[in-house]
Amino acid sequence: MYHVNKVGILVLLGAVLLSAIPLKAQTVFTIDRDNKAQKIHSVGASAAWFAEGIGEHWPDHKKEKIAQLLFSKQKNKQGDFEGIGLSSFRFNTGAGTFEQGDSSGIAKPTHRVESFLNPDGTYDWSKQSGYQFFLRKAKEYGVESLTAFSNSPPVYFTENGLGFKTKKDFSTNLLPTYYDEYAEFLATVLKHFEQEGIHFEFISPVNEPQWDWTGEYGEAKQEGSPWTNRQIFKVVTKLDSALTAKDLGTKILLPEAAMFTFLIGGDNHASNQISTFFDPDSELFLGDLDHVPSLIAGHSYFTDTSDSVIVNVREEVATEADEYGISLFQSEYSMLGDGFREGTDRKRTAMECALFLAKMINRDFTIADAKAWEFWNSFEPGSPQYDTRYYLIALDPNASHTNGDFTPTKNLWALGHYSQFIEPGMHRIETSRNDGLNAIAASEDVMISAFANEGELVLVVINYTEEERQVQFDLENFGEVRSVKRYMTTEKESENMKRRDQQGLQSSLPPRSIHTYQISFSN
Repeated sequence: MYHVNKVGILVLLGAVLLSAIPLKAQTVFTIDRDNKAQKIHSVGASAAWFAEGIGEHWPDHKKEKIAQLLFSKQKNKQGDFEGIGLSSFRFNTGAGTFEQGDSSGIAKPTHRVESFLNPDGTYDWSKQSGYQFFLRKAKEYGVESLTAFSNSPPVYFTENGLGFKTKKDFSTNLLPTYYDEYAEFLATVLKHFEQEGIHFEFISPVNEPQWDWTGEYGEAKQEGSPWTNRQIFKVVTKLDSALTAKDLGTKILLPEAAMFTFLIGGDNHASNQISTFFDPDSELFLGDLDHVPSLIAGHSYFTDTSDSVIVNVREEVATEADEYGISLFQSEYSMLGDGFREGTDRKRTAMECALFLAKMINRDFTIADAKAWEFWNSFEPGSPQYDTRYYLIALDPNASHTNGDFTPTKNLWALGHYSQFIEPGMHRIETSRNDGLNAIAASEDVMISAFANEGELVLVVINYTEEERQVQFDLENFGEVRSVKRYMTTEKESENMKRRDQQGLQSSLPPRSIHTYQISFSN
């Protein structure tokens, strides 16, 4: 006869209950070096609006630190990264609304931008000194690719003398007789900086041409102009000639579509832009111009409303780009729409925003096959703790924007998990997983993206779940592993791209966390 006390019964019952709870199996990812996808060009960001005040007026130690956070590839004495090592940077070429003051019709002074062009046709290269500070810092830190973009032609060339539209007709604000002048202006700016030792790899003459860019006078939000596809064709053709005349190697980035869907569909004035500009049978074919590369640029805005939308749109874009033999740049994204809220109506924490951002980068690289990925905007006023949807660095400026404080957000490090480690020229490597999840289901699970060159493999892994997860990496055709380094970001305030001990190719991922693995090989 056996005697079992109450404690023993409870222990036995607990063991039975625990055994009945299904444990999440280890997720095994297979990465085959021979299964190459697109070659990565860059990972970067823009710095608009508030760059002028910071660069021109803020104390040196503050603006230098902000530049370091964006551009540095180095580590400090404690072994932590100084910054996120962006490999591309976008420079806002202004239209001259700042000089107009309140007469510009743009409400916020910070959103008015100087122009290098004077009313008499001369140039003043001391303009945009704050913007130029960050441009020169990008060059100093070795940022590999620079893009000059223009939201509006100079106000001297526009129909209403403003940097935005006052008539909702979805036609460019550029005067019909000023295409040559606008092209010459952009080429002159590029030539000036080329002579200063700053080479712009790309010039972007139109931005989000699908929007009407109208505003009530005095209440307009920013510089901007719509463009029809035919008008884009004309301005790109003129710009191509102007670049050739000045012996510039800069390429034209187009069309900066406001949403990916405008690249592949739509029925408006600026739709179906992949086929319109890159089908040789199209009357607006631009693929034969010397300064137009075989790539298309679009923005990920508003195609993030659900995981199925995220996946399906990007699959369609990748398919059509491949059909016409061109590459894709995702050249602007922030959490402008409410997709990042994922069905909630509460404020989202900084880490929730960072995880959503990391997911969007993953989906654009692994499904849309983007070669470049760029965030908007590097810094803006806002909270560093909640709803950090628009910025990498949260600003707390004074009323005149001549000084202030700043705080890196989790978004900075989420982007850094890609930008600091993925070197330009690396190939993305296709991966497979043992749990059978499709792309939509994986968007709420553990996600991975892989990038490799001759001696190194970079894995960016996101645990999007509320559980600790076990993962294993099976590597094929890589040779003998020499070292594995791991960096992690979690909701903890101080845990931002921090080095963590890592032995071998198995790993435990804390809930809601982002990781980068640097794996080097002996051969």
